[in-house]
Amino acid sequence: MLINGSPYGVVTGPDGALWFTLVHEGQIGRVVPGEEPTIFQLDPADGRPTVITVGGDGALWWTEFTGGRIGRITVDGTITTFEVAAPYGITAGPDGAMWFTQLQGDGIGRITAAGQITVHPLPAGAMPSMITTGPDGALWFTLNQGNAIGRVTVAGEVTRYALPTPDAAPVGICAGPDEALWFVEIGAGQVGRIDTAGAITEFPLPDGLAARPHAIVTGRDGALWFTEWGIGRLGRITTGGTIEEFPLEGAEPHGLTVGPDGAIWVAMESGALVRS
Repeated sequence: MLINGSPYGVVTGPDGALWFTLVHEGQIGRVVPGEEPTIFQLDPADGRPTVITVGGDGALWWTEFTGGRIGRITVDGTITTFEVAAPYGITAGPDGAMWFTQLQGDGIGRITAAGQITVHPLPAGAMPSMITTGPDGALWFTLNQGNAIGRVTVAGEVTRYALPTPDAAPVGICAGPDEALWFVEIGAGQVGRIDTAGAITEFPLPDGLAARPHAIVTGRDGALWFTEWGIGRLGRITTGGTIEEFPLEGAEPHGLTVGPDGAIWVAMESGALVRS
């Protein structure tokens, strides 16, 4: 599905549509597969909206790293924004609030629908990236420059787990189908698994460092699906470690989601949402 712009993040909304960010255009899009997209212009438009997800309140939430904002849009198009320093990853927490990372702000934050913000500080320079809710009711996140996986409870207690591979630079993370967290290492060309006790397993990709894996989700088939930004492919890994790769039309795959049809949809920054 061609999109007039540069899709970066994508998620299936509670209304059965695909919602996506247009990073260079400063826009949020909504599309039902097979229909024309609806585009919502952000003001100001220079915030570079990136990651988008569904909140516990049924709205869509996104981050604007450059603009220093977190945005919220209802399914009928009502937009609210909140000023936040350098947000990137965002997820619905188990406590009804949204939790986010501050890529250059060295913090993990919590924001309510009313805009009340709490930030838990992290070591300087760790670059927290993506974040997800784990099966243990805590928030799990990647530390891209800290070369670690982090965990924070809703009470703010932070634990850090160092990765075995130096300079792995983890980015995407999601809850897997096996009561563990799965993540991708853009700097090492690997997929990783960490259980809630902190035990880590890493799986090298066939194309190694060239793959540059970026985002990861759990599919309806019980496998993990991930984008390979460096070589323009979609990857699949089973919980047993079997890896497959599939070519994608276009370039620079970033976010991906399980679509309303059960298929994997990938946001291609070159101008498309691709179904696989």
